[in-house]
Amino acid sequence: MKLGNHLKLSALCLMLSSGLIASGSIQAKYPDKPITMYIAFAAGGTTDITGRALAQGIEKILGVPVAIENKGGGGATVANGLLASKKPDGYTLLVSSVGSITMRPLLVKLAYNAQSFRPLMQYSYYIGGLVVNADSPIKTVDQFVEYAKKNPGLTYSSSGPHTQQQIGVESFGRCKGLVFKHMPTKGGSTANTALMGKHVDFVAGSGSHIPLVEQGQFRELVTFHVDERDPNRPDIPVMKDIGCPPTNPPSGMIVVAPAGLPNDIAATLEAALKQVAESPEFKQLLVKYNLPYAYEDGATVASKFPAEIEWYTQYFKEVGLLK
Repeated sequence: MKLGNHLKLSALCLMLSSGLIASGSIQAKYPDKPITMYIAFAAGGTTDITGRALAQGIEKILGVPVAIENKGGGGATVANGLLASKKPDGYTLLVSSVGSITMRPLLVKLAYNAQSFRPLMQYSYYIGGLVVNADSPIKTVDQFVEYAKKNPGLTYSSSGPHTQQQIGVESFGRCKGLVFKHMPTKGGSTANTALMGKHVDFVAGSGSHIPLVEQGQFRELVTFHVDERDPNRPDIPVMKDIGCPPTNPPSGMIVVAPAGLPNDIAATLEAALKQVAESPEFKQLLVKYNLPYAYEDGATVASKFPAEIEWYTQYFKEVGLLK
């Protein structure tokens, strides 16, 4: 081949290669740009605090910025719906709750369902409880029941309508023949603030209440969603201790991506998230907020969705919210 023809061919190959790269036919290695991580609840709660720690951790591992955006509202349905509308390219993630994904679409027509997401990891779960201010004259759950019977319609705040914690309170109320007035907020921290300001009589704690209990600001009267007392707080009864059936199952704290996320990108994200979740620093953060370490990979999380959907379907039929 003559030198001139060789140079022309090389130039043509270079042009074709550049065109392929520009058109996206040759994919850049993931990730090559910033990632956005939505938090499904307001700033200051346990989901926000742990989600931010996860973001900081994977930022260091993946080598790209991870920006946090709080999208509280609707018991996580606002954030869930937003994520479901995003491209499944690994650049938009969400820290949310299993219950908001499996249960909420049973009651309300939403822009998503359980099949709209690809779970990447569970790292803990929410532990709810019935909580009053520390200066309340009510010291025990029995005293609370007696007071609530004499004063029907006590108000309480929660992280959102039909959240795990709100259903825990309503299950407790059904067991004891009590009627409450629910005042939902955008997250556990704002629910706590409502109780601090004495705008409500009690709060359906979602985990972020526990440090306030330990600091002496709140008093927890009964713990929901678990069958055994917390060994770190053995004086607080669970439902079986007060003659009530178990409430709804604990809702996992999870990281998800939109459905359709490619397997290779999912594997990269799962590996980074697992590394952060298993780090001593992250586990210490969970201990600080009395959150159990409960790592599960994405496939395991997804496999549990059907059973949880069935539990809530039965519950909502029993209380007349579903036919």
